Amino acid sequence: MTPILYLFILVISASEKIDYRNYKLYKITPKDENSVYMLREMELGSSDRTPYDFWNGVVDVDSPVNILVSPAYQDEFEFCLKFMNIDKEVVVNDIQEIFDDEQPLSDEPNPVNWTLYNTLDEINNWLGSLQEEFSDTVTLLQPGKTHEGRDIVGVKVDFSPNTKKSAIFVESNIHAREWITSAVSTYILDELLRSTDDRVVWAAKTFTWYFFPIMNPDGFVYSHTDDRKWRKTRTRYNIFCWGADPNRNWEFEWMLKGASSNPCSDIYAGPNPLSEPSVRVMRDFINTIGKDLTAYFSFHSYGQLLMLPYGHTPEHLENYDEMREIGEIAIENMRNISGKIYSIGNVAELLGESSGRSMDWVKEKFETPIVYSWEMRDTGNYGFALPADQIIPTGEETLESILTILEEYSSRHSYF
Repeated sequence: MTPILYLFILVISASEKIDYRNYKLYKITPKDENSVYMLREMELGSSDRTPYDFWNGVVDVDSPVNILVSPAYQDEFEFCLKFMNIDKEVVVNDIQEIFDDEQPLSDEPNPVNWTLYNTLDEINNWLGSLQEEFSDTVTLLQPGKTHEGRDIVGVKVDFSPNTKKSAIFVESNIHAREWITSAVSTYILDELLRSTDDRVVWAAKTFTWYFFPIMNPDGFVYSHTDDRKWRKTRTRYNIFCWGADPNRNWEFEWMLKGASSNPCSDIYAGPNPLSEPSVRVMRDFINTIGKDLTAYFSFHSYGQLLMLPYGHTPEHLENYDEMREIGEIAIENMRNISGKIYSIGNVAELLGESSGRSMDWVKEKFETPIVYSWEMRDTGNYGFALPADQIIPTGEETLESILTILEEYSSRHSYF
């Protein structure tokens, strides 16, 4: 099958949910600089319309890369790996089986209870119910609409609304296919509202919290209805290509590093900064609270990483040393409760250089002292299709890390 024919088939079937039957997920590890260079060239040429999909970026020698490959191109792909002297491991033989097991089929709305992954409507309805249940504490937020006209919905949690406090913003599902992030975000939100644990109660009442579980509603819906591995927004840019990467579209070092000008690329930065309506909406909202922010937490998957700014440079800037020290305590506490090992460093060190990211924009514009991004479970065995039975354990370890970060920072800065 030629690439043009492959592209044609994808286009004419765009109205049907894409089936990934017999797509293999490979884990490969470059062993020398030449292999890294060739893989990066392959990555730059990949897009949402090519038969292979890089699920994580090419970083350096000995850093594993997960690539999903269509059945028709697996022999060709394996030949290329052999030519480049790169060993392969097939971690999933049929990714569609993993997708099918991930989400039960149901015509009825499912409750938000962290035993499965919920849809946009289910999550938004749950957020609305929190305002009714906790009317003195929770305020529903709808700052604007997406390209396709959906509301971007969040909540403000404030146990003493007449008291001036520092603010914390929690962002998740800016990348559509990273379902674990909104599941963990809503889990933590629920814990802050209901838990009687002293540490959680302290965090809930000490700060004003802002949660936006689905920062990219159009893409999130599309990942449920049409293409499970969709990453971007749904703005149409040409006859073949939709969407820009909303985490490359912010107005800080836009298109400097780790972004693409190809509209079909998964890391397409858009034709200009803030081209995506969802990004403009959230930029405008964060501008209204930015001066009050003590912390900005950005949730992603996967890789088990705790990352600091910035993405466009591996240099350690501003309060990196203190935040790394605190982060090391946090990931040790995560390991103690779950056994999962997370790595820490700045984004460029751990994922490769990239720019136009939300957390970097917040850090640079508001000088927010606490800024972290999580790449949640796992390390590649499931990737974006993490089984639902790992939602609560991932939520527990992430909440532990947040509590540790806030406690450690507060102990060092007496104005809390």
